[in-house]
Amino acid sequence: MTMNKAEDTQLYRIRHSLAHVLAQAVLEIRPEAKLGFGPPVENGFYYDFDLEDPLSPEDLPEIEKRMKKIIKSRQTFECEELNGEEMRTRLAEIGQDYKIEQVNDLDAEGEILTLYRNGPFWDLCEGPHVESTAEIPKNCFSLDSLAGAYWKGSEKNKMLQRVYGLAFESQEALKDFKEKRKMAMERDHRKLNIDQHYFVIDEEVGKGLPLWMPNGTVIREELEKLAKEQEFLDGYERVSTPHITRENLYHTSGHLPYYADSMFPPMEVDGEKMFLKPMNCPHHHLIYRSQPRSYRELPLRLAEYGTCYRYEQSGELAGLLRVRGLTMNDAHIYCTAEQVKEEFIRVMQLHLRYYELFGLENFWMRLSLAESDGAKYVNEPEVWARAEALVIEAMDEVGIPYESVRGEAAFYGPKIDFQVSNVIGREETASTNQLDLVMAERFGLTYRDQESVERAPMIIHRAPLGTHERFCAFLIEHYGGVFPSWLAPVQVRIIPVASAFFDYAEKLEKELKSRFIRSQVDLSTDSFGKKIRNGAVSKVPNLLILGEQETSEGSVTWQRYGTKERIKLGFDTFLTQFEEEIRNRSDWRITAN
Repeated sequence: MTMNKAEDTQLYRIRHSLAHVLAQAVLEIRPEAKLGFGPPVENGFYYDFDLEDPLSPEDLPEIEKRMKKIIKSRQTFECEELNGEEMRTRLAEIGQDYKIEQVNDLDAEGEILTLYRNGPFWDLCEGPHVESTAEIPKNCFSLDSLAGAYWKGSEKNKMLQRVYGLAFESQEALKDFKEKRKMAMERDHRKLNIDQHYFVIDEEVGKGLPLWMPNGTVIREELEKLAKEQEFLDGYERVSTPHITRENLYHTSGHLPYYADSMFPPMEVDGEKMFLKPMNCPHHHLIYRSQPRSYRELPLRLAEYGTCYRYEQSGELAGLLRVRGLTMNDAHIYCTAEQVKEEFIRVMQLHLRYYELFGLENFWMRLSLAESDGAKYVNEPEVWARAEALVIEAMDEVGIPYESVRGEAAFYGPKIDFQVSNVIGREETASTNQLDLVMAERFGLTYRDQESVERAPMIIHRAPLGTHERFCAFLIEHYGGVFPSWLAPVQVRIIPVASAFFDYAEKLEKELKSRFIRSQVDLSTDSFGKKIRNGAVSKVPNLLILGEQETSEGSVTWQRYGTKERIKLGFDTFLTQFEEEIRNRSDWRITAN
C-alpha cells in the first residue's frame, strides 16, 4: 500500500484508530450492528452502521464513555494478511454482509487483503493506525453528530446511520476547533442572510439559482465597480457576450468532450442545439479572432462580468458557495511568449491588491499540474513542461507561498488557485488563473509579429474575484455581515432622538443621497435605545445621532458599529471625512488597529 502525504501523519493514524474504537464501542451496545465504512476525514472520523434499533443523540455520551474506556485499556493494533476467499469466510462467520460486498468490490480473488485487530474488534482495513490506543491523546476527541448515509453513497442502496466524531492532536486543539466552528456557524452566510436579506433561492426559479435582493445587489455592484476601475487602470478592455450559444462552439473549444457533465442539457432552436454558456472563454476568443491582430496590439486584455450556468449536483449546492448560475469576474489576456511571464505577475499582483483591500492575510497559491500520463490533458509534453516552468518562475518572483499538486490542471493548461482560509481555518478557493496552451490553435487565433509572420498568442485566463456568488459568501462570513462603509448595503443610518428632529434628519438624508451615499433615516416611534439596537441588528456600520444640540448647530454625533464611542462634529466635516473613506475604500477597523 502506498500512502499519500495526508495519510502518513500521526493525526491521520489517531483519527483512523478512533473510527475502529467507535465501531467497537457501538458493537458493545448494539451487538447486531452491521458495519459499513469507517474512515478518517477532515476534522475527525465517522463510521456507518446498519442498526435494527437506531442510535439517538442521547446514546452518544455512553458511546463516548465506552470509547475512553477502550482507549484506557491500551489495546494494540495488529495487522493480518488474508486472501479474498479467507477474508469473505471470516466476515461471513460474524455476519458482516457489507464488508463481504466491499471485498467483492475490491475484486480481491487471489489478492492479499489486510485486517486490523484491536482487542476483541477487527475490521477489513488498509490502515495505517497507531501502534496502541495509548498513543491517542487524552480527551482529544468527542462524538459530534448523527446523520443518514446511503451505502456506497447511492440512493438505490439502504440508508445507514452515520456517527461523526471530531479528533485533533490535543484537548486544546479540539476546544479551539469547536470555538472557531461556533463562530463560523454564527457567521455562516446562509444564517446571516435570514436577517440581512442578501439573496433568496426560490423553488419556482430553481435550485442553485439565487435571486439577489437589494442588500446583496449592492455588494455585487460595488465589487463589480471595484474590478472595473482596477482593470481600467491595468489596461483591460470590456466586452459583453450572450448567455447561450451554438453547440459547435464547445466542440471547437473541447469543452463538450471534457466538460459535458457540468453543462446543462442543450435546447433545440431552429433545428440546432444551443447550450447555456458554462464559461466565457470561447466567446472572448471569437472577439479576438474577429479582426486581424498585430504584435503592436498585444497584450490585449478582454474583461467581462459574464453570467454562466453550470449543472452542479443538487446535493453539492450550498447557499452562494455552490450555485448553478454564477457571474464571473472573468478576463482573458492575449500576449506574446515574451510578455506572458510579466502578464502572469501583473495578474498575481492584482490579487494582492484586492486581498490587502479586504484585509485578507492567510492566503497562498495552489499550482495544479498535469498528471504524468496526460490522459485527461492535451498530450503535448514538451509544451506542458515549458508552460509549467514559466508559471513556476513567475510565482517564485512574486514570492507568495504555494504548493504544487499533480493531476488537477485544466485540460488546456496549468492552473493557479488562490486559496484563502475562512474564519475557522477551512480552505476556500477564492480565485483561479490558468495558462492556456491549446485554444489559440483550436480557434485559429494569430497575430503578425515584427517580421509579418503569423504566430499564435499565449492566453491567460484569470478571475481575481472569482464569482460574485462565492466571493460575496466569503466576504459576508469574513466580515460577519459588518462591511466596511464603501461596501455596506446601508452606509449610514440617521437616528433622531425625538420626532422634533425628524425634519433635520430628513434634510441630512436628502443631502447624503444627493452624494450617492446609501442612507436611511429611522422615523419610527421606537425609543432611542431601541433605534440604536436596531442599527446594530441591521449591522449598519455608521449611525448619525441627532438631538436638539445637533439640530441647532448643524452637527451630528457619529457612532461606529460595535463601539460605544460617539464623536460630535459638524455635518460638513463628517461629509468630507466620510466621502474620503468611501473614495479610498478604506476600513476604519483596519486603520484603527
